[in-house]
Amino acid sequence: MITRNMFDFPGLSWRSPFGEIERMRRDMEKISNSMFGTRGLRRVHSGVFPPVNLTEDKDQYYIRAELPGMETGEVDIQIAGNSLAISGERKIPVEEGVKYHRREREAGSFSRIINLPNAVDTEKIEAKLANGILTVSIPKAEIAKPRQITIK
Repeated sequence: MITRNMFDFPGLSWRSPFGEIERMRRDMEKISNSMFGTRGLRRVHSGVFPPVNLTEDKDQYYIRAELPGMETGEVDIQIAGNSLAISGERKIPVEEGVKYHRREREAGSFSRIINLPNAVDTEKIEAKLANGILTVSIPKAEIAKPRQITIK
């Protein structure tokens, strides 16, 4: 079914006003890929790597980062004050003699700095990497822990 609105302006039809822009973006991407291929182009990244969750309970903060396919020796963790840095390099072998139709897995160096909400005990931080999830357990400093106050 072919529809056409009265003024032939994409924003005035019953469809999304951004539908026409999205169609034009896809067309431009097809043209670009046909001219240059997908291998050498810089792709638009959807966000930061690695994705991180920061949670806390009464005694500790927990940072969980998704690092699929990485080994413990490929990740560096450092803390300075209340900032924890996770860095490393993700290596993905390039497949030779193939044509990529979609290439979303990224390789290369990364670095994230996570600011912790309060003071921490840097001497007792522990980290483990299992099943592609890095878990860093960071004990809160005694001064940052909640304290029960007795009413006299």
